[in-house]
Amino acid sequence: MNYAPHTSEDLSEMLKTVGAASVEDLFSDIKPEFRAKSFKLQNGISEFEVFEYLKKLSGKNSDGFINFIGGGFYNHYIPAAVDALSGRAEFYTAYTPYQPECAQGTLQALYEYQTAICRITGMDAANASVYDGGTALAEAVIMALRITRRGKVIIDAGVNPGYREIIKTYTANISCKLLEVDPADYRADRKKIFQMIDEETAAVVFQNPNFFGTVDDYTDIVSEARSKGALAVSSVYPVSLGLLKTTASMGADIATGEGQSLGNPLNFGGPYLGFMAVTEKYMRNLPGRIVGTAYDKNGNRGFVLTLQAREQHIRRQKAASNICSNQNLCAIRAIIYLACLGKKGFEELARKNHSKAMFAEKLISGTGKAEISNKNVIFNEFAVRFGMPAEKVYKALLKKGIFAGIPLGRFYKNMKNEMLVCVTEKTKKEEISAFADSLNDYLSRAGKE
Repeated sequence: MNYAPHTSEDLSEMLKTVGAASVEDLFSDIKPEFRAKSFKLQNGISEFEVFEYLKKLSGKNSDGFINFIGGGFYNHYIPAAVDALSGRAEFYTAYTPYQPECAQGTLQALYEYQTAICRITGMDAANASVYDGGTALAEAVIMALRITRRGKVIIDAGVNPGYREIIKTYTANISCKLLEVDPADYRADRKKIFQMIDEETAAVVFQNPNFFGTVDDYTDIVSEARSKGALAVSSVYPVSLGLLKTTASMGADIATGEGQSLGNPLNFGGPYLGFMAVTEKYMRNLPGRIVGTAYDKNGNRGFVLTLQAREQHIRRQKAASNICSNQNLCAIRAIIYLACLGKKGFEELARKNHSKAMFAEKLISGTGKAEISNKNVIFNEFAVRFGMPAEKVYKALLKKGIFAGIPLGRFYKNMKNEMLVCVTEKTKKEEISAFADSLNDYLSRAGKE
């Protein structure tokens, strides 16, 4: 049955309100050549048939494919409880909770989220999230510029290329000089960075693990930055912190990262959430919302947005940030996810990711047809070098149902023969074996052609 929500009387009334004589008159500004001649819509089908069709259509995107793509966004397992709890109307429909008298549940959930981020990173204070990992890092850079009143930022080029582009966009119209330092052997180039840090430097920016998967200890870089009055700003993969040294233990001033891996699906690119955490010294400079505890006259504990007035978020160029809404629901998913895992589960998750990556490295290098080019300690990603462009290898394995990784030549001109390969706890050993076998088969045949 055709369904039209408006009667002819409704249409006449709406057209009269907007001052149009007819529907044709309403669209008169659109030239005829730009209008659809026909939508060629099929006859309606039942709800069951719609779901079956959409399921079949969505299956073309990923069914049967093995995924080795990472680069900042990861295919982790999400417990069913995360969907069940975050889908409750109390959370799902809640907006930024400015009115604590009717939003205690959401406020407490966000407070617990902030607490969890502080425990993971070792920092003193966190906000209630921002948009994603890239914008979190950009916000941290702007924080550093504001705090130090300096205009130079040194960025290790091992930072995610997408994040670096976001930083460039955020700082394009302010007085800021961005200096990128190419890595040395897939690690931050200490010699060059130390030479560049001076009294004009606002921040030194780094990532752990970096885009090549290298795990590093940036304590020396942080110390050098501090000695010149600059801030140390880190981007970190949160799951790795179940195994690695925390951002705070390296002495960093600001820790940021992408929270997608904490209970949020890949979702074709979003929505995600960015986390931000700082030392106590800079907690009042945090952008976005901050949830704190408060007590009424009877001593009962409650939760409120704190340290900032609401006007702080709508003062345009005078505001600490123009984040006018944050990712409440994604942050709530993150705290539900972390609560499901607990401390031991979080540590075990990190160990599984690392051990499977080591297994993948061993099988791939064992083929004799590919070289593990990044010899540094890694977490769950590593760089592989081929004797041909990585794009060709990627396309060849795609035909076999394998997303082989990210060709690094897309971002680094001197790495066209290298691929960034990622595994997570969801990657089965037989899938890793199938990847290695397919890689060996293709490279063997390609070498004879």
